[in-house]
Amino acid sequence: MAVLRRRRRTERGAVAVEAALVVPLLLIAVIGILEMSMLLKDYLAVTSSVRSGARIASASADAGPGICEVADDAPPCTPASSPMLAQVAADAIQREGSAIDRDTIDYLLVYKANDQGYPGANGNTTMPTSCAGIANCVRFRWRPAIDGFRYAEGSWDSKSVNACVNESDSLGVYLHATHPFITKMFGASMGVAGRSVMRFEPLADERCKPGRPAAHP
Repeated sequence: MAVLRRRRRTERGAVAVEAALVVPLLLIAVIGILEMSMLLKDYLAVTSSVRSGARIASASADAGPGICEVADDAPPCTPASSPMLAQVAADAIQREGSAIDRDTIDYLLVYKANDQGYPGANGNTTMPTSCAGIANCVRFRWRPAIDGFRYAEGSWDSKSVNACVNESDSLGVYLHATHPFITKMFGASMGVAGRSVMRFEPLADERCKPGRPAAHP
């Protein structure tokens, strides 16, 4: 009997040791799955939103100058600085981004895409955080007070857009957000971004670009 009792105590001790080793690993795995699931949700929401924004903006080559509603700390702006096509992209993301926590949105870039799908000169493959020094690029910031995007900087003359068949410009939409981790096990937060590039839908030949008889606004 004494031997049997010692064996049972030994088995219980072994089970306790195994539990002490396995339970923390299982807990880490569960937390990791939870955190990665939430991160993936935000990433998919961001990428879906920018596709929607780019799709609508690519059909708005002839939308003309924007309203240019600025934020309190934005530089002075004229309608020519913010083409309506950029504003409709921002509005589309605002409507479609219901799955995104609005407080995590940082900024939005709407720009004329180069041969690599990025802002700036052909060959550039770096995504900037602003439109400073970059032609045909407009930046919007999310304003929690109004629950919407507002112009922040940059310019893109709507009249300069080429939307002619077989030579139309490409448009890029880039959204950056900050995903906060729940448990902070993987850090406090991580940047989440989405980019979509599309060609402008062609307009009629007589109005598809500057210099044509009835060029678009």
